[in-house]
Amino acid sequence: MEENKPSNFIKNIIRKDLEDGKNDGRIHTRFPPEPNGYLHIGHAKSICLNFGLAEEFGGKCNLRFDDTNPLKEDTEYVDSIKEDVKWLGFDWGETEFYASDYFDRFYELAVQLVNDGKAYVDSLTPEEIKEYRGTLKEPGKESPFRDRTPAENLELLEKMKNGEFKEGECVLRAKIDMSSPNMNMRDPIIYRIAHSEHHRTGDKWCIYPMYDFAHGLEDSIEGVTHSICTLEFEDHRPLYDWFLEQLGVFHPQQIEFARLNLTYTMMSKRNLLTLVNEGYVSGWDDPRMPTIAGLRRRGYTAQSIKNFSEMIGVSKANSIVEYAQLEYCVREDLNKIAQRVMVVTDPLKVVITNYPEDKEEMLDAENNPENESDGKREIPFCRDIYIERDDFMENPPKKYFRLSPGQEMRLKHAYYIKCEEVVKDDNGEIVELRCTYDPASRGGWTDDGRRVKGTAHWVSARHYIEAEVRLYDHLFTIPNPGRRKKGEVFTDNVDPDSLKVITAFAEPSLADVKPLQSYQFLRIGYFTSDKDSVSGKPVFNRTVGLKDTWAKMQGASS
Repeated sequence: MEENKPSNFIKNIIRKDLEDGKNDGRIHTRFPPEPNGYLHIGHAKSICLNFGLAEEFGGKCNLRFDDTNPLKEDTEYVDSIKEDVKWLGFDWGETEFYASDYFDRFYELAVQLVNDGKAYVDSLTPEEIKEYRGTLKEPGKESPFRDRTPAENLELLEKMKNGEFKEGECVLRAKIDMSSPNMNMRDPIIYRIAHSEHHRTGDKWCIYPMYDFAHGLEDSIEGVTHSICTLEFEDHRPLYDWFLEQLGVFHPQQIEFARLNLTYTMMSKRNLLTLVNEGYVSGWDDPRMPTIAGLRRRGYTAQSIKNFSEMIGVSKANSIVEYAQLEYCVREDLNKIAQRVMVVTDPLKVVITNYPEDKEEMLDAENNPENESDGKREIPFCRDIYIERDDFMENPPKKYFRLSPGQEMRLKHAYYIKCEEVVKDDNGEIVELRCTYDPASRGGWTDDGRRVKGTAHWVSARHYIEAEVRLYDHLFTIPNPGRRKKGEVFTDNVDPDSLKVITAFAEPSLADVKPLQSYQFLRIGYFTSDKDSVSGKPVFNRTVGLKDTWAKMQGASS
């Protein structure tokens, strides 16, 4: 068992169960995604929690696919979920399961409920079932088909299974209490008809169990001891318990925690699917999406997501976490591992007039000052270079330390230069600076003790490569797109300018990058090479800027 990890109420429950010898000292959790979409950052929190609990307390964690709805499921989603869990660093070993593994067993248990008079086939229409269910203020009404005998129900259930009814013509319902204050207990549906091929069982079944029926039984069959769910399942727990108690099977303990809500994002897979299908994003792995695939492509590291999950903790109270807190975590991680490189995003040409026109030299540059073992690389330097346009100001204010007429500036890894002349076009736009350099300042320092405060990055005009740089911002214009004005749909708040694409000039070491390599573009931010990169034409996604807004917010509130 690992020590010195932050505690929470779920860990306290587990420790108490271990002390009491409950479940023979076993700890068994599970991560049970539905394969109907890609996982998002909220699922990442659940993955870290469930697998983390198993690791910390020496138990097991199953990866289980709740594939009970063939209308929405696909093997693409199964594969993406496996990739995401592995990428986060968790191994489920031999414990990969599917709800569809238990379809025969589910049906047997449904038959048991029918025989015991605790389930019935209802022939009300879907609209009538909804009407009979009642409201939060009014009790429901019992179906006129509720008193069918077990024999009648078994015959009808068999016909349902054999495909003799159309979809919506009838359902199997549990017989509980139509006047219960908990709507979930008002004779919930157990099985519905769906004449759809399943991605694993093919056309063997045309009836499929509802999630509330299958959920607890899956946990029971697999021997799960602690069934960790998000808070919206709290009202479903009585139903979870009812099925297990009525069937007399092993009874895991369901525990609920608050799901992750993150500013500027939507966590509903239904809404995320809308964004994909309606072309607001390029796909599930679009770097603006809160999916694990999208965050990975944008450059978020597995460790940063784990750190974020641990930092926000586990609670019973719903809250909204600032996106800047997630950015803080990735910035902290990338600062340790990202190679520093020079990329100019808005080029302004500089001609160093006293540097030999035919000369070229290689200058040493450290790859990462946070990690000396990353070594150094060589970058080419020549008479003509490019700097950022905003690193020059013709009429600077006081305490402006970068380049201006008659003022010196340090070129990172190179020399001091001084602006001697400003060249403009016919429209008065600055097109070139003519500067001189100090040969004694190679490496950015001089023996005379002179220090220049302003430092800029640059690239050689003879050696740079063009790079496509994708500047991503929040996909939504408001912090909580789930709350919107009357008459609005959530897509009304999609930011049309959440992606800007520019062509930048990059140092030649970036010509042949591999996908998902992280870099710090000096003085700009952290960027990650995209899968669209090809030899000589790299593509970079902005992961996060250098500015730490969350840490500043914390400092202001302390």
